Amino acid sequence: MREHAGVSREELKHSAAVTVAVLLALGLVAAWNVLIPGVDAWENILAAVIGSLRMTGPVAAAFAAWVALRKRRALRGRPLTTWRALKAPLAIVVVVLGSFGATVLVLAVKTVLTDQAGRLSLSGLGMGMAGLALYAVIGWVAGWVVPKALTPPIAGLACYGAFSWLADDRGLADRLAPGTGEPYDLFQGLGGAPFFDQTIWLLGITCALLLGWAALVTRQALVLACALLAVLAAGMGVSRMLAHPKPAAAEDIAYACQEWPITVCLHPGMRAGQTELGAVFTQIASRLAGTPAAFTRVEQRPLDEPLKPSNGLAPIHVPDLSAGFAEEAAYEYIDALAARCPGTPADGYREIVMAWLRGEPLPGGPLPEHQYAASWFSGLDEHQRREWLRMFYSDFQACRLSSTHFGGGPAGMPAMTSPARPTPESSHVYPVYPDPGTAGTSGASG
Repeated sequence: MREHAGVSREELKHSAAVTVAVLLALGLVAAWNVLIPGVDAWENILAAVIGSLRMTGPVAAAFAAWVALRKRRALRGRPLTTWRALKAPLAIVVVVLGSFGATVLVLAVKTVLTDQAGRLSLSGLGMGMAGLALYAVIGWVAGWVVPKALTPPIAGLACYGAFSWLADDRGLADRLAPGTGEPYDLFQGLGGAPFFDQTIWLLGITCALLLGWAALVTRQALVLACALLAVLAAGMGVSRMLAHPKPAAAEDIAYACQEWPITVCLHPGMRAGQTELGAVFTQIASRLAGTPAAFTRVEQRPLDEPLKPSNGLAPIHVPDLSAGFAEEAAYEYIDALAARCPGTPADGYREIVMAWLRGEPLPGGPLPEHQYAASWFSGLDEHQRREWLRMFYSDFQACRLSSTHFGGGPAGMPAMTSPARPTPESSHVYPVYPDPGTAGTSGASG
């Protein structure tokens, strides 16, 4: 069996094959967890494969550290030329990048066969590959510097902890690690410029680490000079990221719209959710008809944009198309119609109206007056409730609802039968007529 610096070539080939298989399986599982459910868009695939680096990167680092410590032990202090020193770590980088390419290929098969929105960003793929190469080089340097049996698992765990901490930061630090930010919003866009800046930084720091290590083991001044140039490249990448601290939200999204029964416009990758959203928001639109919040168009907005309902338009957030997404979007939209009220009494009345708009059972509330108001409001039919909201919408929005809007409260009315339909001329005290039998008895006795 042919030996390669004390390590059998067959052993290296077998280890590389196992590593590629493990990275591919782990990458697919990790990417599947990052995929936005129900979204058919190339950006979704790209965000998933980049997100999988959180799991595949530490494994690549551990593998590189294992090969590095075996290599150093086999050399036993023999001198190395620059090419001989770089040959093994570069081979490891090629192996782990092959697993990344295989993951992209598997996820892209379904994407190619279906109608997908957007396009695949090559600069994004380049950033992911540069990030995975950085993991491998960190592992290699760690395995060479500390050739101990525990170094590979420690290198993998350290990479996982450090890069996860960077990625969870919401400042510049999260862009130092390869990633798109989570939760990922399709509206933030995956433009080439931010990825290009990240790629410069990642490639620069990767080359600086690898060449710096090579200069240490070969004692070559030219290699050290190249490492310093790589440091400058990494610094340029960071400066470019500082100049553009946050990717701008994608503008001029070409919405995919469904025109009936109301217009529902979503990101093209989420068009599958139009029918369900249309069914839910049609009921809400009918209840808000005639109020300042009446709408005939539902439009998806970026996740970080506050919802501001306006006449004719209902803005919504749809992070994904998982089960119950339409109800969650409706709940958030309705909650944005009126801010929560200070104090228990006012907020209790607000919740009664909110529950009706959501199609939920009316809450009894913490106070007797709320229980009476819920009972009174439940006695109205849908048309009467819509008229009531049309008349008192400004009071509802400004937290001015009180017992006078719900029949006068338990102390103000002893009995109630069928409520009368509100008219524009009616006062804030909704008309509730006494029982006809009681009225007749009173008249006869008089």
